[in-house]
Amino acid sequence: MNSGRHLESTLRRIDGRGYRAYKDIAGAYAFGDIGVFIDHVQGDPFAAPSRLRVRLSQSQARIPEAMFCSKVRKIALEDFLARRVWEMISGMERRRGSGKSGMVGIDSGGQEVLERTAVEINNDWVEARLEVGLPAAGRRVLGRQAEALLCGDLPDLVDDALGDFDNVVEEAQTFIACIENQEAVRDQLKSRGLVAFVADGSTLPRNSGVSDLPMEGEGVTPFQSPSSLRCEFTLLNEIKWNGEWTRCITGMGLPRGITLIAGGGFHGKSTLLRALERSVYPHVPGDGREYVVSDRDAVKVRAEDQRRVAAVDISIFINGLPNGASTSAFCTEEASGSTSQAAGIVEAIESGASSLLMDEDTSATNLLIRDARMQSLVAREKEPITPLIDRICALRDERGVSAILVMGGCGDYFEIADTVLILDRYLPADGSARARAIAAELPTRRSAESTEALSRSVERCPLAQSIDPVDNRGRVKIDAPAVDSIRFGYETIDLRAVDQLLDRSQTRAAGYALHHAAARLIDHGMPLEEILDLIESDIERDG
Repeated sequence: MNSGRHLESTLRRIDGRGYRAYKDIAGAYAFGDIGVFIDHVQGDPFAAPSRLRVRLSQSQARIPEAMFCSKVRKIALEDFLARRVWEMISGMERRRGSGKSGMVGIDSGGQEVLERTAVEINNDWVEARLEVGLPAAGRRVLGRQAEALLCGDLPDLVDDALGDFDNVVEEAQTFIACIENQEAVRDQLKSRGLVAFVADGSTLPRNSGVSDLPMEGEGVTPFQSPSSLRCEFTLLNEIKWNGEWTRCITGMGLPRGITLIAGGGFHGKSTLLRALERSVYPHVPGDGREYVVSDRDAVKVRAEDQRRVAAVDISIFINGLPNGASTSAFCTEEASGSTSQAAGIVEAIESGASSLLMDEDTSATNLLIRDARMQSLVAREKEPITPLIDRICALRDERGVSAILVMGGCGDYFEIADTVLILDRYLPADGSARARAIAAELPTRRSAESTEALSRSVERCPLAQSIDPVDNRGRVKIDAPAVDSIRFGYETIDLRAVDQLLDRSQTRAAGYALHHAAARLIDHGMPLEEILDLIESDIERDG
C-alpha cells in the first residue's frame, strides 16, 4: 500500500491535465490508520462516479464484536453505519466543477433495512464504500481540489463517522435491537400459524404519496388490533413502545388461509396491504411499521397489461382458448390484464411464495370473479378463464399458499374467506362472523366453475443461453437506471409492477443474480425454484 503522500504528489502532477490522467491514481493509499482504496476511476466528469473504499482499523474504530456477531446484527450495524456516513456526507461542502465533480455518495437506503455492501465490518477493520465524482473544470483535472477531497475530506469524514463510535454506541444498540426483534418475530410466524403481525400502536399511513416517512400529527390513528385476532410476542430485546419499556408486544396476528380486507373507500384498506407487502423487510426505528412483520415469502401480485409472458403454465386459470392453443407453456408479448395476473400468481408460487397479496384496485376483475349474472349471459364453455375465487381454496389446501385480498366491491368472497377484516378510519374490526351470516342470508347464486384438484404445473427450466447480458461491444452490461428497470445487455427489463422492490441497488443486484445464475448455476432441466435456492445459497456463503 502506497503512502498518502504518494497520492498527493500524483494529484499535483496531473493538475490541469486531461481528465484521463486521473487513471494514474487508481490503487491503495495509507493515511495513518485509514486506508483509501481507489478501485475504479470514471472516464470523464459526466460518467458514473468513481468507486472508492475508505477503511479504518478496528484498533481505531473499537466497535465491540458483540454488535456484529450474528448475521442479523451485522446487517443492522452495517446499515446503521452507512446511514451515519451519509449524514456526514450531507453536511460536507461540495467542491464544484463540471458534471459530477465533488459529488460523494453512499448507498444508505430508505425506511427499510436491506443487506448491503455499502459498509463492511469484521474483526480487523470497518470500511465504507463510496461513489465520488472527481473534480474537473470541463475535461481538465482539478488536482488541488481532488487532493483536498481524497486526502483530507474523505479520510476525516470516515474517521468521524466510524471512528468516534463511543458517542453513538447507545443509538447503534437501539437500532440493532429493533432489527433483531423484528426478525425474531418473523421467525416465529410460521410456528404460530400466522402470515403477518401488526403491532398495536403502529403508524401505517405515510406522510404523502411521494414520501415513505410516517404521517405525523393529531389526525394519525395508531393501529389497534381486534380482540379476536390479538396475540402477543415476547421480544429478544427490551424496547420503548407507546411510551413504555417492554419486552412483550401485542397486536393483530393474521392467520394462514384466505383473508379479506374490506371497508369503505379511503378507510385504510390499501394502506394496510402496502404496509404488509413492505414488511417482508425490517424497518428502521421510528418508521411506525417497525413491528409490522410479514412472512419473508409473501409476494404482491397485480395485473400488468402488455407484459411479456414466457412459457408459463397458466392452465389452472386459463384454458380452452378459442384457437385451441395450449396454455401449459403460455407465451405472449402483450398479455391482457387477466392473463398477466394469472401468470404473476403462477410465477410467484413457482418461486416459492407462501402468501399472495392482492388489491382489487390493481387486479383484473375478470380474473377475480365471474358473478351469477355474467355466468348466465356467457356460458361456461365459452369462457376460458377460471376465476381466482374458484381456485383460491385449492391453492390454500393443496399448495399451502395463503392469500390476503383487499376487496371493496365483491362480496362473493365472503363464502370462502377464513378471516374478514373491516377497516373503519384505519381501525380494523373482525367481520368474519358477520360476513358468513351475510353469505348465508344473501347467497351468491353463482356456480363454482371448477371443483377439480389443481393439476401439477409444468415446471419451467430456463436455458442459460437465453439469459445474455452482453452488449454489441462484447461487454457484460448490467445496470439499473431506475428502481423499476434493468438494462441487461440488449434488453430492458420492465419491473414497474413489482411493488416490493425498494431501490436501485436491489434492482441492480437482481440483474447480477440473473447473470450469476446463467453463468454458473443453470443446468439443463433445473427448475426455477432450485435455481433461486442456489442463488440464495451462494449469496449466503460468499456475500
